[in-house]
Amino acid sequence: MDERIMLANRVALVTGGSRGIGRGIAQALARAGAVVAVNYRHRQDEAAATVAEIERAEGTAIAVRADVAVRAEVEAMAERVSSELGPIDVLVNNAGIATIRSVDDITERDFDETLAVNLKSAFLCTQAVTPGMRKRGWGRIVNVSSVAARGAGSVGVHYNASKAGLEGLTRGYAARLAADGITVNAIAPGLIDTEMAVPLKESGVADRLPVGRIGTPEEIGQAALMIIGNGFLTGQTIAVNGGGSFL
Repeated sequence: MDERIMLANRVALVTGGSRGIGRGIAQALARAGAVVAVNYRHRQDEAAATVAEIERAEGTAIAVRADVAVRAEVEAMAERVSSELGPIDVLVNNAGIATIRSVDDITERDFDETLAVNLKSAFLCTQAVTPGMRKRGWGRIVNVSSVAARGAGSVGVHYNASKAGLEGLTRGYAARLAADGITVNAIAPGLIDTEMAVPLKESGVADRLPVGRIGTPEEIGQAALMIIGNGFLTGQTIAVNGGGSFL
């Protein structure tokens, strides 16, 4: 099947879509025919660059600013996307932060901010889009987790907690929305070639992976397309980590 047909006439929202994994997913969705809303919080130039890349490939996209940890901003974002592009069919909860902290250095502020950006945002965005998906009887939600949800990780316990919570949120929504035609799944990337991974790349961890290299944002985008295209897949976490661990 022509890749561009898969999501033709579908509207997708990718949070944190201006760079890294979010950009890779946004580009993959656009190649599959979706009209894409690229959410960003601070990096307007990078969001514009992502939109420009999609447009150069003959896709359609807009950049939408919102702090997805704030309900009012999420609701305003969803309204703008629906007004300019149409009802949201696909939601990718990718926005996240990874502030490296040791057990002794982590603060309450670190913990609260990480859970707000990595976990609460997925709850708020899901709440904003599910009424419309229910009404239309079709929806796809993909949450971007991490190998740190089920392993020690290297960022900190606050990050572990946020990603483990995201996988619990995934299963909870999946069980409750399946009858409405909405699937909810998660992707758990390993080490991916993004800005967040720079400290880990420098440690030589890629050499210890079975595939002998780190992953690319494009490969996470491919995984997202696989999940979105399968209506019998829900409540699952798909590990994409070069064989570094097995869920």
